Amino acid sequence: MIIVLGAVKIRPGQLEAALKLSLEHVRRSRAEPGCMSHAVHRDTGDDQVLVFVEKWTDRKALGAHFVVPASRAFVRDLKALCAEPPVMNAYEAEEIQL
Repeated sequence: MIIVLGAVKIRPGQLEAALKLSLEHVRRSRAEPGCMSHAVHRDTGDDQVLVFVEKWTDRKALGAHFVVPASRAFVRDLKALCAEPPVMNAYEAEEIQL
């Protein structure tokens, strides 16, 4: 599986717009093939930071997600609200039993 972690610092006064965009993106993404989970959270250490946590079945599903026109528009529109460049990392992972 693929785990994606991302964070964006939003400009002052733009948080509500960023949350609206992000929640729409999360809901849309959850319906895509291969999406196991997709969520946005607020950083408790900095209330202007949104954190994204995604889980995808494989690279193919994630790659398909990145080329969806609505996903590309989301990235463009969210970047316009950012105070700093977004950070995103993807990891190949294997679930382990604890």
